[in-house]
Amino acid sequence: MQHETILVLDFGGQYNQLIARRVRDAGVYSVVKSYRTPLEEIRAAGYKGIIFTGGPNSVYADDSPRYDPAILSLGVPVLGICYGAQLMAWMLDGKVEPAACEYGKTQVQVTPDSLLFKGLAEKQRCWMSHTDYISRLPAGFRVTARSENCSCAAMEDAGRKLYAVQFHPEVNHTEHGEEMLKNFLFRVCGCQGDWKMSSFVDDTVQKIRTQIGSGKVLCALSGGVDSSVAAVMVSKAVGRQLTCIFVDHGLLRKDEGDMVEKMFTENYDINFIRVDAADRFLNKLAGVTDPEKKRKIIGEEFIRVFEEEAGKLGEVSYLVQGTIYPDVIESGTGSAAVIKSHHNVGGLPERMNLKLCEPLRDLFKDEVRRAGLELGLPYHMVWRQPFPGPGLAVRCIGALTRERLEILREADAIFREAITDAGLEKSVGQYFAVITDMRSVGVMGDARTYDYTIALRAVATTDFMTADWARLPLELLAEVSNRIVNEVPGVNRVVYDITSKPPATIEWE
Repeated sequence: MQHETILVLDFGGQYNQLIARRVRDAGVYSVVKSYRTPLEEIRAAGYKGIIFTGGPNSVYADDSPRYDPAILSLGVPVLGICYGAQLMAWMLDGKVEPAACEYGKTQVQVTPDSLLFKGLAEKQRCWMSHTDYISRLPAGFRVTARSENCSCAAMEDAGRKLYAVQFHPEVNHTEHGEEMLKNFLFRVCGCQGDWKMSSFVDDTVQKIRTQIGSGKVLCALSGGVDSSVAAVMVSKAVGRQLTCIFVDHGLLRKDEGDMVEKMFTENYDINFIRVDAADRFLNKLAGVTDPEKKRKIIGEEFIRVFEEEAGKLGEVSYLVQGTIYPDVIESGTGSAAVIKSHHNVGGLPERMNLKLCEPLRDLFKDEVRRAGLELGLPYHMVWRQPFPGPGLAVRCIGALTRERLEILREADAIFREAITDAGLEKSVGQYFAVITDMRSVGVMGDARTYDYTIALRAVATTDFMTADWARLPLELLAEVSNRIVNEVPGVNRVVYDITSKPPATIEWE
């Protein structure tokens, strides 16, 4: 194994990918694998440590996810979090029982001589989210933290390097969670912190050269952050063997197609082909209202367009995509539920004539941006607003029509312009407009109207796995609302989405 690596063993909790990000933020590489991963595969991998994640189940339920207790005898340090803590106790003949629900910020008292809590205050706020508790410790363990309602908020067997916490150190709500995870990584696991983005970029460029060899490769270029970084990375690896195909599917933001073409043809020595496929996509999507069907159709058509373009170019073997880790996770892998099928993951057809090259597949969004800067991409490109591959199709609720798409383009442009003019584009993770399928009565110019409602969405996030709704100034929202209803025909109402992720997703579909 080239980098020291921590295994995050996934038992289905909502914060599992956040754990992996926190580990990488500390300079240690991490991978997420299902609890179904065979023990021999884990034994052979040489991990520096293992983290059992949380999960929605009860360990004493017959259908709850379990693991071979032998994993605790590998000599590899293990940290159990929430469900993972209860599972560790259960596997070692401790006892877990139902308890009164403990949810939210909770005052916890820790034992400072524990390596996990070394250097931390004895009392601190931690984020709890559980309905079971460890009622009897396994042999050899001691309690190292407790709260008013939880007699075992943490436990450890330091001799065997087995640690467990009932709360969630990976979330920002836990006051010193980052320090706890670093204590596990560096004091318990003995990691050195050799994970650096510069080394990732160099290693990945070399892997791309090996994978592609002398063959020709296409890049599915949308002009967004992910596909742009992927394109430049592959170009660095194989040069003019790469051809970038930019599909204008009629679902782009205002003036998007022209901007993308100008950006790549004027700044990079890359073969660039723009395909006008708007009619093709919109005809396929006509009358489709289900968001999963939209994504599947778009994914299928993307691949077919690329295969057709590949046929024109001669022998092309590989298709580069800007798939990133959240795409993979939200499309359902291992123990994670399918949140939505991303067009470049769950939306791909089963039969393809091109092999995939996905250099960013293991990176989170903020890591992709860091990789882009390492590759020398301009700052404005790296920090460009994220835009989903299905484009406005997943921001147009219900059936797609050219009229509704045009309404959405204009409303979205007004909102994005206002954010930029207010100097807020760097403090808001993502912001956009949605055209709903709801029409309501309004009054304009003393006349009755019956028009669409536009929803505005803006979130604060770094990892795009969790997000909070952005507290935009009311004056800004008032200005945007006023401009949209006055400048965009077909709209008489504007609302602002104040839902976080979870329970919502960032996109509406």
